[in-house]
Amino acid sequence: MTRHVAVLMGGWSAEREVSLSSGAACTKVLKQAGFDVTPIDVQRDMGSLITRLYPKPDAVFNALHGRYGEDGCVQGLLNILGIPYTHSGLMASALAMDKPMAKRLFEDEGIPVAPHVVATEAEILKADPMPRPYVIKPVNEGSSVGVHIVKDGDNATSFDGTGWPHGENVMVEKFIEGREFTVAVMGDRPLAVTDITTERNFYDYDAKYSDGGSHHVIPADIDKAIYDECLDLARRAHRCLGCRGVSRADFRYDGEKLYILEVNTQPGMTSTSLVPEQAAYAGITFSELVTWMVDNAECDA
Repeated sequence: MTRHVAVLMGGWSAEREVSLSSGAACTKVLKQAGFDVTPIDVQRDMGSLITRLYPKPDAVFNALHGRYGEDGCVQGLLNILGIPYTHSGLMASALAMDKPMAKRLFEDEGIPVAPHVVATEAEILKADPMPRPYVIKPVNEGSSVGVHIVKDGDNATSFDGTGWPHGENVMVEKFIEGREFTVAVMGDRPLAVTDITTERNFYDYDAKYSDGGSHHVIPADIDKAIYDECLDLARRAHRCLGCRGVSRADFRYDGEKLYILEVNTQPGMTSTSLVPEQAAYAGITFSELVTWMVDNAECDA
């Protein structure tokens, strides 16, 4: 019997366009794999969404990114409806999206994080919360939305007095000079280490999603001990947050030490995104990856 999969995409977060791209790519490959697929562009109308999820599909492929789709909200709804879904459950999704809480858990697990504080916009405008250079970022956004680096010689922070649109608090983190690595974890298996380079100041939203914005080297050309440590830290981070399915851990490497930046529980899922790239390197096609994710869809216990 043909299995029915609903693909949730779009949403109303700052990452809507990225989500639509992921959703379209996954819809296409799931249809090619023989699934009966219903793509759903999620709007801020839960009654409409619930209606579109009846009769219940066999599984939901969650291609939403950012707030509400990645932070435990839609996961909680799907738990209530009893519809198995891909990626992490409610708690892991909420923990990973809450950067201060995730860093606390990483520290407890012995996973190195950069020095950081949580401050308000007013506090940052009044004085530097830590020595420059440092990074300011929302406490609960993904895809580098709202991220800025404040360096020596800058006249001011990126705040322009018009208001910080990402909530009351701001994550302030020491900027780690060096290289950016990322590791996808599939189940309990870290797939590879990718070295990400860009001509921009850092791996920001445009570098991630604009054509030619970044260059991915896989496998990363680094010492084997560092490569293996990166794989191990990604697996441990996946476990300590309670992730399931696929996640992606991002790191900075200063030439001596690895620092985890965050775990993304809803990584980009176009055929050229980082996770499918690493899967391909590991001998797993995009179709096999997406099918595996549907096969392993579940609700929280």
